[in-house]
Amino acid sequence: MKTLLCLLSAVLLASCATQKPPRRFAWVTGLKPEKAARYEDLHAHPWPGVCRMIKKSHIRNYSIFKREIGGKTYLFSYLEYTGSDFGADMKKLAADPETRHWWKETDPCQQPLPDAAAKGKIWSDATEVFHLD
Repeated sequence: MKTLLCLLSAVLLASCATQKPPRRFAWVTGLKPEKAARYEDLHAHPWPGVCRMIKKSHIRNYSIFKREIGGKTYLFSYLEYTGSDFGADMKKLAADPETRHWWKETDPCQQPLPDAAAKGKIWSDATEVFHLD
């Protein structure tokens, strides 16, 4: 029994030691003042299927923050990705019918920054300059 417990402990420790840290992503977009209440209400009551799909896509610690700067409201989004193929997981997420419906509700609330709008996107990529574990 001791041998089995030692072996199990060693396997668990080894799997923890080899686990890759998550990749971190962040984005910024604007929030239309006339749609802010709708956007906040949607996120106060997120659709369970959308949340399940986000988790299924290896996303964790997903947060959206709001900040007013110079009379305009901006959203800052942060997440950690634990999968191995971000592009493929994002394609699956984007193909999900409930997620697509969710975006039809949230996208009109947002005001893309010029760089994102030029690419037909809602969110602008943000670059990490510091991280403390």
